[in-house]
Amino acid sequence: MADQQKQVPEKPFPVVHRYITTHGPDGKPTFETGIKEEIDFERTPMGADLFLAYTGIEYPANLAHDSDLNTYKGHIAKKPESFMIPGGYLSRYIDYHPGAPPLWHRTATLDFGVVVEGEIQLELEGGERRSLKRGDVAVQRGTNHAWSNPSKTEFARVLYIALDAKAPVINGVELRESIGAVSHK
Repeated sequence: MADQQKQVPEKPFPVVHRYITTHGPDGKPTFETGIKEEIDFERTPMGADLFLAYTGIEYPANLAHDSDLNTYKGHIAKKPESFMIPGGYLSRYIDYHPGAPPLWHRTATLDFGVVVEGEIQLELEGGERRSLKRGDVAVQRGTNHAWSNPSKTEFARVLYIALDAKAPVINGVELRESIGAVSHK
């Protein structure tokens, strides 16, 4: 008999909609209609569902001729290959499954993580931890860290906004991006 994957319970969260503004040919503000407003989360094997809310390849964003909007449409069709877009920015929702294991990583980014629903735990490589609840924000500045959902029964939803940054340099050593590596465990 084939192994069956653990069944993930239904999320109790409301559907998220994305509303993007632009300008019509007459210069009047309007909503973009070429991108679906109701979002679809992508289920991943790491115990989280992801949704890329918006992206750009340069900061400050180039709004002329809908340059940023056209870039984002390309990222909807073909997801960026890494967590961050060099020189750019992104916003992403992540729904953490109940009991999802932590994924250790460091990115050369300045991140703002806002807990929208549930509770999430942020652990730093040195062992320090903080529990964030609905409405709390974490400012993540290129440290090696892991997010995890401490609940065995409830989901947690976090909205992240990430800006590309220069990697931190500590005692002359540049702390580069890493996935899955942690020295204190």
